Amino acid sequence: MRIYIAAIVLFLLLIVIFRKTMLKTAPMFLIVFILISGAFVYDNLSGSQPASGVNQIKSWLSEPAEKARSFLGHNTAVIKIKEETIIDAPAINQFPELPRGCEVTSLAMLLQHAGIQADKMILAKEIKKNPEPYRIENGKIYFGHPNDGFIGDMYSFDNPGLGVYHKPVKELAEKYMPDSIEDLTGSDFEELKIHLSDSRPVWVIINTAYKQLSDDFFQTWHTPSGKIQITYKEHSVLLTGYDQEYMYFNDPLTGEKNKKAPISDFEKAWVQMGRQAITFLP
Repeated sequence: MRIYIAAIVLFLLLIVIFRKTMLKTAPMFLIVFILISGAFVYDNLSGSQPASGVNQIKSWLSEPAEKARSFLGHNTAVIKIKEETIIDAPAINQFPELPRGCEVTSLAMLLQHAGIQADKMILAKEIKKNPEPYRIENGKIYFGHPNDGFIGDMYSFDNPGLGVYHKPVKELAEKYMPDSIEDLTGSDFEELKIHLSDSRPVWVIINTAYKQLSDDFFQTWHTPSGKIQITYKEHSVLLTGYDQEYMYFNDPLTGEKNKKAPISDFEKAWVQMGRQAITFLP
């Protein structure tokens, strides 16, 4: 209770000070003071440690500041979306070594553009693998989930396999660029253009047709993480730019730089494949 009395005395002193100085911040400071005083009183009455109430208030007050610092740290400037842009990023062919290695090959392009010495073969060894075996029981396909690791054989078409989705790719990228990888999965297509306008290419999951596929290209897999719709046309490329008509990308399937596909078709295919994308922070 002595803490409570001291708080009241200090409160009255502050009123006198603020009346003289007429500080504009007085209302906010008084609110904070009342919250802290209330925390002290509540803790004393409930028999808990006084520090717990203070720490709670400090947490409430510091959270907005921490979020602001995080936002400013990742957005050092307002990026204007350009009408068109093309990025000169390295183009790497996944063949002949990695018939199913489009994802790690596209990641190698992204990292190399960021100035990181990354090799597709090393990335292929380092990417998280999903050991779930392929089997068919009662007409149902059982296999692993691509977000739990690479599925099957990356080095040959002779064995079952598919690829890998954004989560393991982001995890691997962060080993090369700690605290510098941004997962754009689930974002609007326009957000990808923001990063491209800032000369940062974007790793994406797409399909080999670069347009929306009909339902007959998909099959249901039963995985330990749940059912998932899978297409063997799943593919990964590195987005390098756009204009009014086309999206441009480096394609590991052919090694072609700044290959193009109609924007509308590309966007629909990207959405169909789960809006998966990552890039690095400025």
